[in-house]
Amino acid sequence: MKARIVTLPGDGVGPEVTAAAVAVLKTVAARYEHVFAFEQQLIGGIAIDATGEPLPAAALAACQSADAVLLGAVGGPQWSDPNAPVRPEQGLLALRAALGVYANLRPLQVHPALANLSPLKNDKLKHVDVLFVRELTGGAYFGAKTRSADAATDECRYTVAEIERVVRRAFELARGRRHHVTSVDKANVLETSRLWRSTVQRIAADYPDVKLEHQLVDSMAMLLLTRPNRYDVVVTENLFGDILTDEAAALAGSLGLLPSASLGDGRRGLYEPIHGSAPDIAGQGVANPIGAILSAALLLRHSLGLEAEAVAVESAVEQVLRHGPHSRDIGGSAGTDEVRDAVIAAIDDHADTAAAFFAGARACG
Repeated sequence: MKARIVTLPGDGVGPEVTAAAVAVLKTVAARYEHVFAFEQQLIGGIAIDATGEPLPAAALAACQSADAVLLGAVGGPQWSDPNAPVRPEQGLLALRAALGVYANLRPLQVHPALANLSPLKNDKLKHVDVLFVRELTGGAYFGAKTRSADAATDECRYTVAEIERVVRRAFELARGRRHHVTSVDKANVLETSRLWRSTVQRIAADYPDVKLEHQLVDSMAMLLLTRPNRYDVVVTENLFGDILTDEAAALAGSLGLLPSASLGDGRRGLYEPIHGSAPDIAGQGVANPIGAILSAALLLRHSLGLEAEAVAVESAVEQVLRHGPHSRDIGGSAGTDEVRDAVIAAIDDHADTAAAFFAGARACG
């Protein structure tokens, strides 16, 4: 396969973890005989410094013509003034809207070797395997905004079409998992949530094999900490999803472990670790690259259709999490490059094992 991948390293530790993910993708390409062409572009604070824009036109054009986009992180203290007319996060929001990636997938699993790092007791972490599907291009983040000397407004607006498409994606994903969808809203207070709930209820009729339950967002925040292993696919609106997924990430032991995929109707997607730019450790070579590497695995699966290659990367990460080396955020002392190299070595081992298996099968046949 030939594929063109645009990388947007961004700010803080973004360049370090993105470089690690690219190295893993290059290993996959070499081992499985693919051709991946990479093109690097600017986004976020570094783009503001260079061009005055958080998402330069050249970067957007490159992303719109790519097969997939791999992003690091945006933001930092030097661009943190909320009153500034141009801010790093504007580039990310604009990119999501321009690419039409309305469904943000955030898988959460708790690795047994890291369970002690979670704030929850180990008995609550057994069999935790949740896929969050967050609506990404609507709601308060994209609604009309006003500001005066003594008041401000942020419009939260959703259309039926916006809700339908992300909810259908959630139900389709549930069919490949445990056939259970939890829809999160605030229908006892918000009109947008009442529209959300009625739309979800109607869509559910098309998926009689999938169980649906509704949860209010405040109850869900509590249940994620008390009964996280009862959930399969959780679908919710933009703001609620942003908050709940960061809460859930704490269950895994570190923000540095978790990936995300932002998908639209086509194959092109935007892939990024869920962590921020971590300016306090930027440039030190100690950032955990696992979230970025697993985001690359999602890229292989969802945009390139390379399931075996995605599994190879995920299996390699699982091996490293089980046996080490570990970065310092999960109790180890390894740097970014050491973790990256361990994952690459495990991919090589996985490929060699698979090749030997198929060679033996052909010989037997």
